[in-house]
Order: sequence, then C-alpha cells, then structure tokens
Amino acid sequence: MTEQGVSKAEKLLGVSNLYDPANMELLHCVEQALKAHTLYKLDHHYVVQDGEVIIVDDFTGRLMQGRRWSDGLHQAVEAKEGVKIERENQTLATITLQNYFRMYEKLGGMTGTAETEAEEFNTVYGLDVVIIPTNRPMVRKDTPDVIYRTLPEKWDAVVDEIKELHKNGQPVLVGTVSVENSELVAEKLKKIGVPHNVLNAKYHEREAEIVAQAGRKGAVTIATNMAGRGTDILLGGNPEFLAREYLKRMEINPDEATPEQFEEQLVRARLVVENEHREVVAAGGLHILGTERHESRRIDNQLRGRAGRQGDPGSSRFVLSLEDDLMRIFAGDKVRSMMEWLGMEKGVAIESRTVSKQIERAQKAVEARNFETRKHVLKYDDVMNKQRETIYTLRRDLMFQSEHREYLLGEKGVARDLLHDLTFSFLNPQVAPDLWDVDTYAAEIESIYAVDPAADAGVDYKRMGPAAIEDLIWEKASASYAEKEKLAGSESLRAYERYIMLNIIDTQWKDHLLSIDHLKQGIGLVGYGQKDPLVEYKKQSFDMFQDMLDRIDTNTTRALFNLEIVVKDEREEMERLERLERQRARRQAAGMAFTGAMATAQAAGDTEEVRHTPFKRDQPKVKPNEPCYCGSGKKFKKCHGSGI
Repeated sequence: MTEQGVSKAEKLLGVSNLYDPANMELLHCVEQALKAHTLYKLDHHYVVQDGEVIIVDDFTGRLMQGRRWSDGLHQAVEAKEGVKIERENQTLATITLQNYFRMYEKLGGMTGTAETEAEEFNTVYGLDVVIIPTNRPMVRKDTPDVIYRTLPEKWDAVVDEIKELHKNGQPVLVGTVSVENSELVAEKLKKIGVPHNVLNAKYHEREAEIVAQAGRKGAVTIATNMAGRGTDILLGGNPEFLAREYLKRMEINPDEATPEQFEEQLVRARLVVENEHREVVAAGGLHILGTERHESRRIDNQLRGRAGRQGDPGSSRFVLSLEDDLMRIFAGDKVRSMMEWLGMEKGVAIESRTVSKQIERAQKAVEARNFETRKHVLKYDDVMNKQRETIYTLRRDLMFQSEHREYLLGEKGVARDLLHDLTFSFLNPQVAPDLWDVDTYAAEIESIYAVDPAADAGVDYKRMGPAAIEDLIWEKASASYAEKEKLAGSESLRAYERYIMLNIIDTQWKDHLLSIDHLKQGIGLVGYGQKDPLVEYKKQSFDMFQDMLDRIDTNTTRALFNLEIVVKDEREEMERLERLERQRARRQAAGMAFTGAMATAQAAGDTEEVRHTPFKRDQPKVKPNEPCYCGSGKKFKKCHGSGI
C-alpha cells in the first residue's frame, strides 16, 4: 500500500495506526485482500463454480479440486467474489515435489518435453536426459513467430487465420494461456459464425471427447494448457468416439448399447473418418495456433507436439503481441525498437527468425530464474526434510512398535531425561544451595510429575545434592506410576501412552509448521543486515525444532504422570444398576396405570376430568438434601436420588 492507501485503510477500519503491533492481524487481512483484488484474476488464476472458488493450475490449466491458498488468501478471494467464506486451512504436512520424488529408491520417467529441463533433472535428481528418435520422420512445419504491436491487432489476426483455415477444411488447435483468453477467442469466433469447441478448466469433463475429434475436417478447438494429454489427435477424427456420438443422436446410451449396435455405428464412423483423413492430410494436417508464448519452452513444445504425430503432416505458428506478459517483461524493448526502426504500421506484423530467437532467449532467462527459485525453495525444504524425517520416524516407531515403555519411562527415557534437565537447571551444582530456585523447581516437579518434592518424596534441599534429589523424586514418581499401571492394566496403559504421545506430537508438529511458515516469510529481511538468509533460517528453524521436541517431552510426561485411574467399587456399581432398574419399573407401572385410567375414563365419558386430576403421592416427597430413606446416612441426592 502507498501512504494514501494506508491512510484510507486506517480511516475505513477506524484505527489510528495500522502498523501498531496490536493491529498486525488486521494489517495481514488488508494485505491479503489487496493481493486478492489486484494480483489474482477470475478465469485466469481461479474459477468460480457452484459458489466455490477453485484454483486453476498455471501449467496444466486444470482445476485443482480440494486445494486452497493459505494464510487467508483464499478467504480474501472468496470475499472478493461474494461466495461463502470457508474456514482457513492449516498445514498439517508439507513437502516439496523434489523431496517427495527423492523418497523413491529408483527414479525414471518418459516425456516428450524433457530436453529443455535436462540441467534441472541432472542437478536435482542426478538423472540424465536421453533423446529417443521418433518412430517415423517428423514432417511438421514450425513457422516463425508473428508479432503485432497491440493485443487487439493480435486477436484480429488470430481470428482471421482460424477463419481462413476452417474454410480450407484444415483442423486448428488454438492454444491459450488462460480460461479468460480461451473464452475471448470463442466469443470472437461466435460473432463471425465459425463453429468451435472450447477446452478449458470449465469443461474438463469433456476433455477426451473434445480432443479426440480435434483432427476432423474444419474442426476448431480452443484450448488452454490442458490440451488433451493422454488422448491422441487423429487426423479425420476418432472412429470410436464418433460411433458413441452417433449412438447418442439415436438416443441410445453408448454404455448400455449392445455389441451389435456399437459395431454397426463403428463401421459407419470408420468410413466417415477414412474419407476425412484423406481430405485433412491433403489440406496440410492439424495446424497449431499458439496465441502467447509461455514462460517455459516445455509448455510451448507440448502444444506444438499435438501435431505431426507418427509421421502425420502438420504445422504450427505462434501469434504474439508486444503487450503479452512475456514480451512486455523480457523481450519488449528490443523488439519494439526493431519494429519502430522498420516503420511498422497498425495491423502489420513482423515475422522473423531473429525475433523468434530473441523470444526463446527471453524464455531461457525466465526458465533459469524459475529454476533458481526452485533450487532456493529446495534448499529451504532440505532443512525441513531432516526435521520431517525425525518426526515421522518417531511417529512410525510409536505406531508400529508393540513396546515403547523403555523409551518413555526407562532409566534413559523421556521422563527421566526431563527430570534430570529440570533438576540441573534449577538446582545447579555449580551454585551454592542458598541460591537455588527451590520454589520454582518444586512447582515444576509437582506440575509435571504430580509429586511434591518435600512433602511426598521427603527432599531436604539443605542436606542433599542435586543427583540425590533427582533419584528420590524419580523413585517416588515411578512408584506412583507403577501403582497406576497395576490399577489400569499394562495393556490399557500402553495404548493410552501411545495415544497421548501421538496426539501431542501431531499438535506440536502442526504448530511448528505454522511457525516455520511465518519464519520463512520474514527471513529474507536479515539480508539487509549482511547475513545469509538461508544460514539464519537453518539456525532459527533448528532452535524452533529443539524447542518443539522439548515441549513434546514435557507435555507427554505431564499427561502420563498426572493420569488419574478411577476404579469403581463392584458393590456400588451393582447397587446403582439395581436402583436404575427399580426406577424404570416404577415409571413403567405409572405409565400403565395412567393408560388404564384413561381407558376407563374414556369408557365412562369423563376423559377431561381424569386429564386434569392432579397426581397424588403415597409418601411425602423427599427433598434432595434430606437424609435418604434407606438409612445409609447419605443425602438423598447422593444415594437413591442420584439417578433421578
């Protein structure tokens, strides 16, 4: 926010200083709202479906169901779009994709677009990229990029080219970088009457169906980056999909059609596809029309790779403008000066391999920057990865090892180590006993171990040393715990120990992840103090992790030693059950008596009188605080009246 923005926000919110520590939460909300309104665009970064904001993946163009932005950003976008604001998510587990893949013993893969990322595969995973020759010779024609001065000029040129190709019967796949742009092209085509299909995050259910028929004669398909992975575009169309379409037109569900019905339509579809295949090949095959260069050459190559499959003819061209994001940020000035030097006029394009190479250089620069960013993120996650492995190993041991008593309560277990640390922290042997913080020590021991050192364990601070005091307290605490184990049973107590520790670990780990997120956001500022943010992050995150482990040990020990075992007396339990049974019998008898009285009254015709006759007790009412009538000496509410 600018200074004027801060003043306006303070006025609207009714606060005198937005940057006051008391208003930090408010400031965070304002900044997230500002981000939602200015940086996150509808139908580009997200779509709204059924009253829900769904993120669109930048690279694949697909909807990311169930994924939400963190730190209140998703709530800010929901408020912007006027949909129901859901509760904020909290991270329970986090890992980068690189570290996730590194967990596998063997790693390999196959893709048509790995060559441009060969350096990253080698650096991150130690994998070499090997290029396998195509099955059949590649005959696709990749023409140089065409560049216009403004966006309107570019869109007009795109529509004119689609119209011309459609008229010639050549199928076109139009690649766009966002849902918004795909719908813009669709709207322009609708106005001039060119039939087309739109494939974006809003219509992802029909992805396979749309892509399968994108190679038919004169077909126009407008797609985002999701452009039909996993489904080949066959020139002339896909006979199986076409057969299903014929069945639908006959009002037959393709999934319920008989084999004979499907085979009949398949034969018909094959004839149509064969004829169209010849015509499409003669027209030049599938034409790929990219409307914007992506930050990554890999995505552009994926789009181009939809044409020219298995020796098929095809062509590709990218139509750009100087106002496109990539051009504006990285290549705009040089290309603009070149266009001005050439004296370009409105509506006139420049087509040059030199310009295409300049754009490719810009893409390489962006890829290098993005790679550096990913490497940087990975370095930070490597720090977290060690912590993650420690916590997950601890959880796994607790869940799958049948015996963990030694770890928790053994001579070198968690509880004993904690007692040792507390004793030597408050009763330091290097310091005179008169200077020991005895009161705080006693309070801590009583809080964690449920033992009063002086009263319960007989500790004499003046005559005993720290080691002797520790041994005495541990003897009393462990004896007390052994008694609890006798009462509850060792099997039940082991299950309780496991449950308690897992619960505490999960809670503390969740809080730790939140703290680490906050640390990450601000750690870059230490660079102003001539410090390396990564080194500082390692130091601070390690200290935070140690603090978390200490809290886990303390909370677990406190929960176990403060456990109260309640054993109910068998005779008392039997009496309570008998008392409840008598009460149930009395209620049942009263209900039957009332039903009988009603029936009699109805027979006599005086139902109204019976309904209003007050109930009369056989004996005087016993008040809750009066002695019980059974002679036990207890109050009625504590005895026979306890179940009423």
